[in-house]
Amino acid sequence: MEAVTRIGITLGDPAGIGPEIVAAALATEPAESRERIIVYGDREPLERGARALGISLPPGLVVIGDGAGAGAVPGRPDERSGAAQVGYLEAAVAAAARGELAAIATAPISKTWAKRAGFAFPGHTEMLAARLGAPHVVMMFAGPRLKVALATVHVPLADVARTLTTASLRRTIELVATSLVRDFHIAAPRLGVVGLNPHAGEGGLLGGDEARVITPALAPIDGVTLHGPLVPDAAFRDALHGRYDALVAMYHDQGLIPVKLVDFDDAVNVTLGLPIVRTSPDHGTAYDIAGKGLARAVSMQRALELAFTMTSRS
Repeated sequence: MEAVTRIGITLGDPAGIGPEIVAAALATEPAESRERIIVYGDREPLERGARALGISLPPGLVVIGDGAGAGAVPGRPDERSGAAQVGYLEAAVAAAARGELAAIATAPISKTWAKRAGFAFPGHTEMLAARLGAPHVVMMFAGPRLKVALATVHVPLADVARTLTTASLRRTIELVATSLVRDFHIAAPRLGVVGLNPHAGEGGLLGGDEARVITPALAPIDGVTLHGPLVPDAAFRDALHGRYDALVAMYHDQGLIPVKLVDFDDAVNVTLGLPIVRTSPDHGTAYDIAGKGLARAVSMQRALELAFTMTSRS
């Protein structure tokens, strides 16, 4: 059976910067790569995005959309654009479930407007896991200077401690370790696991989660050096200086603040644990600059590049 090599790109919210950054990413791809790409979105907002940047869409581009996002006004999301972004994603994921795509690179959606359109998930990651039958997935942000995975994702801060479990954290650690070897060609990864509390609990004085939940998840993994629980306020600096190949953070902002501080334009959101590759830029819809030709497409370009790289290695 011939291997599936097609890569889908979802346009995201057509009222956001998705049409611009997707158009820019397509313009930089070589022709032989573009032949493998299917865009799930409407051509009208995609062409508008290209015009805003002063570029042209490449010839022969395959675009699949039902017109739901046509006429979306940049910077002015509404119920129609919310429904369109959900439809683009559903179409791409359905194609992946049928075995037609090896990867999906997703442009940003608005969680608020997607929810108003009936989207029942906190974000892309949870929806992909449910639709593709993945029992455990991990959100990882890969940049040139930091690679950070999240032990919990879209969880309110007040609920993180009770949501975090040893079994879930262990599975996260294993998926990250596997990805570092397979996807990033790090033969003997050094993986740091960050504590939840200040000073990593200070021996129990500032919290017992490190001893009760995190330390039991740090059983040895062949070929991998595990470090932790690490003091959070020092771990990211140490990673920047090369002490660790990647870190596992305990909650969303603990991991995302340092990534966006040092690697904002270049980081890629990767979902580990799916039967396909999924990548995305590390930013949102940026309604304030949508349609103005100001959007920086570097993260979307990196997401598409990484999707090609990971499908070639898997």
